[in-house]
Amino acid sequence: MSIEQHIREIIRDVPDFPKPGIVFKDITPIFYDQKMCSQIADEVISRLTTIPDAIVGVESRGFLFGFLIANKLNVPFVLARKPGKLPYKTVSFEYDLEYGSAKIEMHEDALQKNWNVLVHDDLLATGGTAAAAAQLINKLGANVIGFNFIVGLQFLKGEEKLKKYSNNITCLVQY
Repeated sequence: MSIEQHIREIIRDVPDFPKPGIVFKDITPIFYDQKMCSQIADEVISRLTTIPDAIVGVESRGFLFGFLIANKLNVPFVLARKPGKLPYKTVSFEYDLEYGSAKIEMHEDALQKNWNVLVHDDLLATGGTAAAAAQLINKLGANVIGFNFIVGLQFLKGEEKLKKYSNNITCLVQY
């Protein structure tokens, strides 16, 4: 069985979450299988065309595999968090959502200039949060060399928003 098929079998659909009409792709059952978690991290790594200098994980589920991947690659893991969650001096980027706006932050010393950085999150929907992380990376003088996700929702066309930063966009499973 391919890793894509295995992930599809494990992910559960949760109808009407977080609001009516949405079918939420719940990845939490993956975390009950440590072997599968390791296989997912290895699969992401096998698809890299270059080893990044750091991985930025997007709050909060992007932390889970992002840290595991960074650890296996022996590179730093950087948190991109909601405002007020990081204790040191931060840089921030505000971005628009379908209704309203949001903001993410990183520590101002988290990345070095000219580092090549990979952005990781669990799911690619509209691409807004991953694009905001890319903006922060650029603001700190580093380069986005790609994005990776466990799940991609193709019908929301999030990849289009990310191609401005990198054409290297990987989703292990597409819906």
